[in-house]
Amino acid sequence: MSTLPTRIEREAGRRLEASEIVNITAARERALSRMLMLYISTGVLFMLLPGTFLGVWNLLTISSHRAANSVSPAWIQAHGHAQIFGWIGSFILGIGFYSIPKLRRLGSFALAPVWCAWGLWTMGVASRWIGSVYPWHWRVLVPLSSVCELIAFLVFFRIVCRHRADHSDKASLDEWVFVVIAGSCGLLLTLLVNFGLAFYLGFQSASPEVPPNFDQRFLVLETWGCLVPFVWGFSAKWLPVFLGLRTARGRILLLAVALNSGGVLLALAGAMLPATVLLLTGLATAISALRLFEPAERPAKVKGVHSSFPFFVRLAYVWASIAAFLSLWAAMSRDSSGIWGASRHALTVGFLATMVFAIGQRVLPAFSGMRPLFSTKLMFLSLLLLAVGCLLRVSSEVLAYQGFVRSAWSWLPTSAICEMTAVTLFAFNLLTTFAREAPAVATQPLREAK
Repeated sequence: MSTLPTRIEREAGRRLEASEIVNITAARERALSRMLMLYISTGVLFMLLPGTFLGVWNLLTISSHRAANSVSPAWIQAHGHAQIFGWIGSFILGIGFYSIPKLRRLGSFALAPVWCAWGLWTMGVASRWIGSVYPWHWRVLVPLSSVCELIAFLVFFRIVCRHRADHSDKASLDEWVFVVIAGSCGLLLTLLVNFGLAFYLGFQSASPEVPPNFDQRFLVLETWGCLVPFVWGFSAKWLPVFLGLRTARGRILLLAVALNSGGVLLALAGAMLPATVLLLTGLATAISALRLFEPAERPAKVKGVHSSFPFFVRLAYVWASIAAFLSLWAAMSRDSSGIWGASRHALTVGFLATMVFAIGQRVLPAFSGMRPLFSTKLMFLSLLLLAVGCLLRVSSEVLAYQGFVRSAWSWLPTSAICEMTAVTLFAFNLLTTFAREAPAVATQPLREAK
């Protein structure tokens, strides 16, 4: 009888210990969700204000003057920087900080560096936008922005690599992880080139405008070298679950990344024609590896999102193919500024933005504490308007800028309004979702995608 209290005490101790573990796990999950929502909300604000609204203003000015050079190149570059770094870059860092430790089953880590990285990244993007749009101390702000962005990414890279080395087995890495790593290396190279470019502009240039010839090469690095591999990697991870596809062909996807990387390096060297051939070949290889247009094994999982979700995901890859073909056409032509612009828009809006609108509204509510998406109808409407606006913009840039159809200049304002409305609806839907109270269940969101 003397041992009975001891057993009871031990059992009570085990229950207390298990309860503490559950509470710690739930608290960590809530902290990570708040961190993610901050990064995503910041990205949405950059997307709306210095990104889309400035882009619409630029487009209206171009349309009214019927001349592509009627807007300062520095303003166009500020718009692009806010979209690529401020919007999608903030999304990448936020999802990376949130997902990678969970996906690799890493232990908890101090969140102070994560908040620090957010502050540096946000200040860097904002400084670059202010320095490019306004002449106020741009020689200081532009280099300062590149320093802040580079340090923020190095904080992210250090945290991921440290936990990767401490807790993972290299043999357990799937191919999609290597694709994401390739995107991370592309982002690092982009930030290093941006660092050198920013200091060159600050000390040697008469304006914050990036020289046109180099700007075209740098855009290939930013998009094809950085953002595209990220999308391919997470497509290989998530789309077999969401769309019911067969498992991606991992080795073929790695071949696609190698071809794509070769194209990016050739573009940086100025060899645009062979570069575009490799980029197109790499994209075709990636689509084959992802099995996007093969018959699905299972019905798509559209619970909580609009039923058109699988269609728009596939449409995004159609836009990527259009972008690759347009870039090849532009590289083969002499006067091709309109074709290059159409290619960039097909890739950044048609492919990247459509994937963010579709996948983002699928996974981010779950990552933010299993919140249900506010409105699936708004999700559909935002994707539809984005597709219509992109179609008008891409076709009008080819027809109007190249002088094929003069009346196509009048399509630009309509495309701008469609895309601005789409972006606003996406932002409203996502931010309203974040503002709703999270359910009291599920400390392991999106279990089905892991």
